[in-house]
Amino acid sequence: MPLQLVTPPALEPVTLSEARLHLRVDTADDDPLIGALISAARLHAEMLTARQFLPARWRLVLDRFTPMVLLNRSPVVSVVSVRYLDMGGLWQIMPATDYVVESSSEPARITPAFGKIWPPTLPQIGSVEILFDAGYADATKVPDGIKRWMLLRVGSLYQHREEMSVLPAGRIDPLPFVDSLLDPYRVVTLL
Repeated sequence: MPLQLVTPPALEPVTLSEARLHLRVDTADDDPLIGALISAARLHAEMLTARQFLPARWRLVLDRFTPMVLLNRSPVVSVVSVRYLDMGGLWQIMPATDYVVESSSEPARITPAFGKIWPPTLPQIGSVEILFDAGYADATKVPDGIKRWMLLRVGSLYQHREEMSVLPAGRIDPLPFVDSLLDPYRVVTLL
């Protein structure tokens, strides 16, 4: 897997009290379950949007440098390091002055600095590693549409705890607009 989570977020963008209010649950009896559902909803939304909601550290592993490296987890806060296996099989760390990070676009991009080129790497899999931090600064910066989608997903998972649910009418129809709440936040790679 080329993109690996190194340090997960310490908190969730939706609090337990927000979820309990949405679910109309007054007791703490189901708090462990609700907490797990919040995490599951966040992970699913992050996967659908290619976003990192709260600060986390990621490692991107490549077989070689490409002309433009895309960091497919937005928003990127900083690139911690770029390292590569040189032709002698030793890990080298590139100086930050040798590459440029353009983090205002989504996904963020890394290219060699003006007048520089990517160094040659050992021709084997996993010869380039980029460590970067991504995520909104805190839960207040996570867009409300994402939080609303998470609460709706938590409510659905809480109400229907099994893989399939049979209702008296015998049919379950999802609300068509729910997943559309994430559309404005999806990171699309056009390359």
